[in-house]
Amino acid sequence: MSEIKLGILGGGQLGSMLSVAARKLNIKTIIYCDDQKAPAQNFCDQFIYAEYKDKNKIYDFAQKVDIITYEFENIPFETLNELNKLKTVLPKPSVNRLIQHRLAEKDFINKLNIRTTRYVHIENKEDLLPLEDFLPGILKTTTMGYDGKGQHLIENIVDIESLNIDFRKDYILEKLVKLKKEISVIITRFNINKYEIYEPIENIHKDQILRHSKIPANITEKILNQSKEWAILIAEELKYIGTLCVEFFIDRNDNLYVNEIAPRVHNSGHLTINAYNISQFENHVRAVCSLDQITVKKLSNAEMFNIIGSEIVQYRENPKLDSNKFFFDYLKKDIKEKRKMGHLTILK
Repeated sequence: MSEIKLGILGGGQLGSMLSVAARKLNIKTIIYCDDQKAPAQNFCDQFIYAEYKDKNKIYDFAQKVDIITYEFENIPFETLNELNKLKTVLPKPSVNRLIQHRLAEKDFINKLNIRTTRYVHIENKEDLLPLEDFLPGILKTTTMGYDGKGQHLIENIVDIESLNIDFRKDYILEKLVKLKKEISVIITRFNINKYEIYEPIENIHKDQILRHSKIPANITEKILNQSKEWAILIAEELKYIGTLCVEFFIDRNDNLYVNEIAPRVHNSGHLTINAYNISQFENHVRAVCSLDQITVKKLSNAEMFNIIGSEIVQYRENPKLDSNKFFFDYLKKDIKEKRKMGHLTILK
């Protein structure tokens, strides 16, 4: 069998770790990204810098690869769709189009009889005025936005008047849950009822950025089973191929809610690199490239800490760690506040 060439759209840390996992499987990676400084170029076999809507470059990229995947969901659907006419794109572009739109995503989840927070579509400021029973809530753009971007907390009706928001964009208002904790479930689906699923991961966010993840999560058996069942149901309904993350809220009464679906490998799953025999990244590569499915086994309990902004400096200056600690530098050149620069995994 000739060597597989995997095309990856996006050149951030997830693209980097997909490239590392692919190399372990003797798969070459070619990354296409619109960021000239993208850190994944330090890890892939070939890097193409171009805009996602550059049809000529997109065509050239497709000729170089056997299969195409992506590391983040905000790539234009038109780009994915055009590429899919040339080479198979996995997960399929229709999945990405659905999950790019928060309102469509929530409607999809509810149709599966899976609980989400209460939500309502918002087109202008006046739409918010009769919605006091949805407050406190978070107003989010229906498309784009991550790590808290495009989101506005509204505590009460009085806050609405002071909102400085561009209503040329579409929004969704989500009622806040009285939050006890957040968890995520990562699943890799290979085919119909063929999947590998990791145990739920407990997550702590600060300033809407993931700071800390750990396994095992401190949750009930009921929540553990329900979160995995819902993740499987979502992956099956989407006919998904690859690694998927479902993010959940747990309220103070131990009710479970799906918050968001991430159609890709996920930050909270970084600890799978060291804590499992097969990481979320390797499983994604295996699934999209039609390689063997291997049963995942947990090797150790673990916790992961994101290294944000200037925190990276101390790790770069003194990278020596105890044998149970693993430091990953994303090799991003520009150190910025609130930017994920690396992570640290500790096996327990």
